[in-house]
Amino acid sequence: MPSPLHARKLLCVYCSSSASLDQKYYLSAEALGRGLVARGWGLVYGGGRRGLMGSVAHAVQQAGGHVVGIIPEFMKSRELAFNEANELVTVSTMRERKQQMEERADAFVTLPGGIGTLEELTEIMTLRYLNQLSKPVVLVNQDGFYDDLLRFFDRMVAERFKSPGMNDLFAVANDVDDVWRHLESPRPFMADELWR
Repeated sequence: MPSPLHARKLLCVYCSSSASLDQKYYLSAEALGRGLVARGWGLVYGGGRRGLMGSVAHAVQQAGGHVVGIIPEFMKSRELAFNEANELVTVSTMRERKQQMEERADAFVTLPGGIGTLEELTEIMTLRYLNQLSKPVVLVNQDGFYDDLLRFFDRMVAERFKSPGMNDLFAVANDVDDVWRHLESPRPFMADELWR
């Protein structure tokens, strides 16, 4: 049965599941969770209880918000699921997980993370590039965490592996407080002529 707190719009958050990070990252994840509730968003995410994932989800619930977790069975069976979620959807594969998150989300925010987070971000960027998705995407570059990745993206453009519009696929926020202006006034993106 859906929660009475069910939000009209869901923010998909991609982030680390590591439990051994600097405390500043967990504090930012908690701030994002509180901030999204204050602005009328619910959370859809990978359903985990550890790391930044757990920090965001706990903060959303503590602020009275709605949490939708989507987690593969193999992770759930290892007791990695945030069982307190308002909705906890169990899927068979990582691909199903990403697809359901993408379909349910109204926008995407990427906090610092590892290779799984990077894969999720670049898949959403690719779908935007191919004109298959038009939802806003915000990358949180906390303390320059993604500086090297952004330089790599610039090199892709400079060496013509990607078109100059690549940097319009997403917005960069320097911290969590900066996320909201990008979601309230999303950067327009015009697909390359081939994909229009």
